[in-house]
Amino acid sequence: MAVELNHTIVHVGDSARAAAELAELLGLPAPAPFGPFQVLELANGVSLDFMDDDGRIAPQHYAFLISEAEFDAIFGRIRERGLAFWADPTRKRPGEINHGDGGRGVYFEGPDGHFLEIITRPYGSGA
Repeated sequence: MAVELNHTIVHVGDSARAAAELAELLGLPAPAPFGPFQVLELANGVSLDFMDDDGRIAPQHYAFLISEAEFDAIFGRIRERGLAFWADPTRKRPGEINHGDGGRGVYFEGPDGHFLEIITRPYGSGA
């Protein structure tokens, strides 16, 4: 049996704002409401379902595999917005990108402290 991730719930303080901001940053279509969620559809059929949460948000990590051209566009928007970014998940290389597996990657903070990452090559794919 093939097992695929279908969706995950992203807890945020304001689902409409958070989903719209991430959609714009990633260059995706606007999120669609579905029940209590703002659903952001990704190209591989997985969705991020943003849900309002008035409690303490536990930051999570979400990594997005993108093309080189998409990296240029998204990284440009990160820089235009003055968002802090790092080359590594431990935040020891601020203001840098990485070149893991012969691609490019960068970490940055998203809505409500979630730690986001864009990469152009999957980890372990080799240079």
